[in-house]
Amino acid sequence: MGELDGKVAIVTGAGRMRGIGRAAANALAKAGANVVVTGTGRDPATFPADEKAAHWGDIDSVAKEVRAHGRKALPLVSNANDPVQVQAVIDRTAREFGRIDILINNAAAALGADRVPVVDLSDELFRKVVEVKLFGTFYYSRAVARYMIKQNQGGRIVNISSTAGKRGAANMAAYNAANFAVEGFTQALAKELAGYKITVNSVCPGLTDTSRMDSIKAAANWEKRVADIPMGRPGTDAEVADLIEFLCSPRAAFITGQGININGGALTER
Repeated sequence: MGELDGKVAIVTGAGRMRGIGRAAANALAKAGANVVVTGTGRDPATFPADEKAAHWGDIDSVAKEVRAHGRKALPLVSNANDPVQVQAVIDRTAREFGRIDILINNAAAALGADRVPVVDLSDELFRKVVEVKLFGTFYYSRAVARYMIKQNQGGRIVNISSTAGKRGAANMAAYNAANFAVEGFTQALAKELAGYKITVNSVCPGLTDTSRMDSIKAAANWEKRVADIPMGRPGTDAEVADLIEFLCSPRAAFITGQGININGGALTER
């Protein structure tokens, strides 16, 4: 018996082979949850080399892994920054499973051209980062909260933020702004939903060895960034997923409104 038996979870941004979304979907399935996994429907031609070599199938591959744990899975292509598509995911989940208990807001824009000084940052790039991370979190949280309130059985919302939501850095203004906003949104929503026994927390990873970090690994400062971590290594997606699963469990019923760091000691302030 798993502590999440019978629960239904939605995990956004779950298609990458080396990523927090995939790891979270598997952790929740191992604990007993049925899982809806969403992704943007990436073109296989754009997959990184390791995904191509593994014949990776994006969210379809994650769904197969969930089913291998003996749970039901539903892969859905959806853009988190489109409220119509978000509502379609909620409606489809409700039709397929009859309930929604857990939401993991993991969708984020790909790391890329936004990592420049503000004076060189375009409107389009700034807007894209904020729309996917902040508006995506808002759209999914609003839709799921409405459903959970009517369902009247409590629930869990976990927003995947970042230590970039706690400390600013040069050339990261868009990402900092989006994640700082997610932290404030998490605190506000937690207070609004506490009376319904719905907890809302954020998980704030530091440097984590996922495919999002591949471009940073190729840069000259990767070793320095690792050396700045007191524990001497980056985190793993599985370690972040373990924290996510805990926050979704009955053991975390009295934890809400928190932004929990998981960064090997690189950032210790709240």
